[in-house]
Amino acid sequence: MDTVLAVAPSLGVLATCAAFGVAVATYYRLRVPVYGPRRRRPSPPRRLPAPERKAVLDVLHEPRFVDLAPAEVHAMLLEEGRYLCSVRTMHRILAENAELRERRNQLRHPAYAKPELLATAPNQLWSWDITKLLGPAKWTYYYLYVVLDVFSRYVVGWMVAHAESAALAKRLLAETCARQGVEPGQLTIHADRGTSMTSKPVALLMADLGVTKTHSRPHVSDDNPFSEAQFKTMKYRPQFPERFGEVEDARAHSADFIAWYNDEHHHSALGMLTPADVHHGLVEQRVAERQVVLDSAFAAHPERFPRGRPIAARPAREVWINKPTQAPGAPLAVETRSDRSRDASGVTGAGPYTAHAH
Repeated sequence: MDTVLAVAPSLGVLATCAAFGVAVATYYRLRVPVYGPRRRRPSPPRRLPAPERKAVLDVLHEPRFVDLAPAEVHAMLLEEGRYLCSVRTMHRILAENAELRERRNQLRHPAYAKPELLATAPNQLWSWDITKLLGPAKWTYYYLYVVLDVFSRYVVGWMVAHAESAALAKRLLAETCARQGVEPGQLTIHADRGTSMTSKPVALLMADLGVTKTHSRPHVSDDNPFSEAQFKTMKYRPQFPERFGEVEDARAHSADFIAWYNDEHHHSALGMLTPADVHHGLVEQRVAERQVVLDSAFAAHPERFPRGRPIAARPAREVWINKPTQAPGAPLAVETRSDRSRDASGVTGAGPYTAHAH
């Protein structure tokens, strides 16, 4: 550094610092002693003397003022016939003593971690939610429970009931896991923080099944995007009625919609394949069939494809809820297991609230 300080004025600061690998800011910082220490900014003439500032701080530390904002303390002192300083001066004194913060004794909300969930195959990550369906009269509703596979967008279980209930949710999840052959340690189920989702019966069921449960952060809508998108697809269809007359009407409409959604709806996020194709391991077959058609079109009219031979789209190999911006150290994922043959439809359970598992 002595050499840099001696040579830089004649050879140039940038060239010298670059040659010696020294930051330019470091050079100028070390030059300060050459010109002497910087003069401190003079204290404002209206600044309170140190004893008075100490007295103001002692008042702010009194038990009756310790949890109050400076403006409140200032107002209370005025009512008592005392004036120590302005509200702004109180803020400055607190800042000098590292006490400028929330002074009120109030509840602190815990810091909720953002869920970062990965699925690389069906039945690794499910998302479930409940939506209201308008009934025949004002303030009457039916409740549609839907369990969705995040990787395939396949509705693996659903139910329409008269109420939102933890017992019904427990029954639906138990029957859906049994239907899909879920093994302990295989599945993660994600939901928002509704009363049924966070209920103790559902938590105990998942513990018994060896299923990991996660929840969205409070008041964060995009932590559960797949269920919300599926509900929007249903409610924005032209066939969706404004109201349902009876619960059987809601169940019939939901059955028709979910059958269409699983087996006929070509999902844009799945390379325009259906959820059933992805869930039941038919991706390679469907992509190969489409590629044959594209190759024939390209062979017949190659001039219509300026970018060359078209390639059939395929679904993503990884599906995230809140994909990390950086490489994850240990992402929450479940090991992939071999596909099982699954029935495409069916009904389980009995009684007034029937759970449907696909």
